[in-house]
Amino acid sequence: MTAVSLGIPAVPPRGFGNISELEPFPKYAKRELGNAQQRRNLTHATHTIRDKRLKVVSELPDWEALRDAGSAIKTEAMERLPELLAQFEEQFTARGGTVHWARDAAEANRIVEELIRAAGPDETGPDENSGATEVVKVKSMATQEIGLNEYLEERGIAAFETDLAELIVQLGHDKPSHILVPAIHKNRTEIRDIFLREMPGVDPDLTDEPRRLAMAARAHLRAKFLSARVAISGANFGIAETGTLGVVESEGNGRMCLTLPETLITVMGIEKVLPRAEDLGVFMQLLPRSSTGERMNPYTSLWTGVTPGDGPQNVHVVILDNGRTRALADRHGRSALHCIRCSACMNVCPVYERAGGHAYGSTYPGPIGAILSPLLTGIEAEENKSLPYASSLCGACFDACPVKINIPEILVHLRGEDVEERRSKPGARRLPSQFDLAMTGASWAMSDGARMGLLERGLPLGKVAAGRDGVISKLPGIGAGWTQSRDIPAPPAESFRQQWKKRDGSRPATDHAATEGESK
Repeated sequence: MTAVSLGIPAVPPRGFGNISELEPFPKYAKRELGNAQQRRNLTHATHTIRDKRLKVVSELPDWEALRDAGSAIKTEAMERLPELLAQFEEQFTARGGTVHWARDAAEANRIVEELIRAAGPDETGPDENSGATEVVKVKSMATQEIGLNEYLEERGIAAFETDLAELIVQLGHDKPSHILVPAIHKNRTEIRDIFLREMPGVDPDLTDEPRRLAMAARAHLRAKFLSARVAISGANFGIAETGTLGVVESEGNGRMCLTLPETLITVMGIEKVLPRAEDLGVFMQLLPRSSTGERMNPYTSLWTGVTPGDGPQNVHVVILDNGRTRALADRHGRSALHCIRCSACMNVCPVYERAGGHAYGSTYPGPIGAILSPLLTGIEAEENKSLPYASSLCGACFDACPVKINIPEILVHLRGEDVEERRSKPGARRLPSQFDLAMTGASWAMSDGARMGLLERGLPLGKVAAGRDGVISKLPGIGAGWTQSRDIPAPPAESFRQQWKKRDGSRPATDHAATEGESK
């Protein structure tokens, strides 16, 4: 076994790579809101996926029990992480594989490059000492996170994405905007135009019929599958008990990558480890239903080390930290590492649906990205400070999450961390802001029923401020930020408490007695 410290360092390393905002979320999102075609594409796609999900989830009477089980398994894995990673390395190595450890993106990229160079030349290599110059890839969030494709390209190695959606994004010189459907922001006409412009040898009469598009991609990729000596994959799961790696996908392209090349390199985040093989039984029910709305996954590939004469003979796994121990050290935010990359939270998020995935800047967009990216880099990293505020805190993401990650709670925690970090800086203002005063006043009023009742008597003043159209369109101070983009309906003439008091006071005493009798 390699001599690697698996404990949480006193100062956990920061994450680097494609996990940071390119510009503040509000600025980017405001611009993306003007992209009407993207909004139509996103609305259609997310509604279709979540409707399918609701249907297949409703078929299971024990769905909530499955969610509880998934959450419990991931909690156990995080609590036992050093032990489980050591066990995984022992089992993987015993079966002929090689384990490499990477503290950050730079180290992981360097390790992968060295393994590719050592694999020997392929048909496109200029000489026998060059190593492979082309690799095929299975869809992998971890390699996107560390910017592996860009790193390899700068060093003369072409990495070809084989997942159809990833291929569309790559050929379009674009970035993924969704965890599960990276090209969700593109419609089929846009995809046809990308293929005609960027795909070598494509039929110039190609139409936007999905079948024709899939056939064009298949013809393009088949030659790559048959010639590549090296494949790179991610991992949905790593089983500590047996040293097994697993990838789930829906097209079968991943299986071509995992079986044909002589060298297979997997990049796996430390959080992907599970204690036992039997734990897969839970996640193979949760993941397909939550991600694609399917009862089972079309292609599930599991491999354990090397089998002589069958499949890749040089099998490696790069186990990646890149800020994960930093997230693990945050007792309020560590459950973000439970994420199984299903994208259910994104498909129900009103903010993501309107702003799109690119607004988050990170490989991990949507609600999970709004917490995971700041946790990996640290909330003190200036580039990710606005992400925890990219949410309405409606809670739909928590309801949809198959492993019950309380995303709204973590968002509030990270907002608090951001506020405290800003206040601790030298020269920071010490006087309370308008927001501080507003929240202090709200806390004072809402902590006492009599105070709330007193404030509710002022509701008619709100109707006066609304004017004849029945909406409040302009507020002073910090309220101006809200009314810049939305109107506030005029408050009702009476509060709920006032209406209830009238209703309760008008009921006969016998009703109360009857109610009390029924409740006994």
